[in-house]
Amino acid sequence: MVITGPTASGKTDIAISIARWFNTEIISADSRQFYKEIPIGTAAPLPSQLKLVKHHFVGHLSIHDQYNVSKYQSEVLSLLEKLWKHNNVVVMAGGSGLYINAVCNGIDELPDPDTLLRKQLENTFHEKGIAALQEQLKILDPEFYNQVDLKNPKRLMRAIEVCLQTGKKYSSLRKNRPQPRNFNILKIGLELPRNELFERINMRTGKMINAGWLQEAENVFPWRHLNALNTVGYKELFDYLQGKTDLDFAIEKIKTNTRRYAKRQITWFKKDDDIHMFSPHSVKNIIDFIEKTVLHKR
Repeated sequence: MVITGPTASGKTDIAISIARWFNTEIISADSRQFYKEIPIGTAAPLPSQLKLVKHHFVGHLSIHDQYNVSKYQSEVLSLLEKLWKHNNVVVMAGGSGLYINAVCNGIDELPDPDTLLRKQLENTFHEKGIAALQEQLKILDPEFYNQVDLKNPKRLMRAIEVCLQTGKKYSSLRKNRPQPRNFNILKIGLELPRNELFERINMRTGKMINAGWLQEAENVFPWRHLNALNTVGYKELFDYLQGKTDLDFAIEKIKTNTRRYAKRQITWFKKDDDIHMFSPHSVKNIIDFIEKTVLHKR
């Protein structure tokens, strides 16, 4: 069972309620919660929540580790084979659509990242900005250039990397054909009225600041160039720590950029017709729906 939705929609609490009801475990599909150094800024499950249900893929990596969606897919599928021995149902919770899709549908086999080439692309990004990556991709693969999120440097670098490694267009190697899975998949999406979701984002940002987010950002500031920290919240706090903005401005910028990120997530999930949408306020309705669906499939 996949529990997904935009940031701040209540995925963690809903997933815990469902996992406890079905006496099972949770696999995180939030690619930023993988990193142990940044639990506050990624809204990772609290220690008290982790005690309620066993979670996997939360804080299992360092920001210095090399990791990608291909490794995640492989590790999750391997874990599932073990979990099926004791569980009829497993919960996956998170808002990283690419990672959810990899587990549910598979991903195309592409060459592993080239460390030297990636370093060169990262240097290009830091020295010349994202426009340089956009222009390079436009030349190498105009088809993918017209599809990709042009504001996501990680996606741009990966596509350029594959083009240069293989001599082929990244778009031609992406077959996007679903791969068979030996388990059934039920997707639950959480949705809220836009104004309520935005208010939750604003309130959660304030709580995270009060919980020590700025101190957390200071602790990882020396490694701000790492991809794991190229995310909403840290970039704005790093600007404050470098004296580029004041703290109030940085916090308001975090709220604005988080709302924009939520909008992109909503757009992504709307493309998936298999997602059944529910309000996070109606846990009972979600559990009733899951029970009827699972029993029907059995």
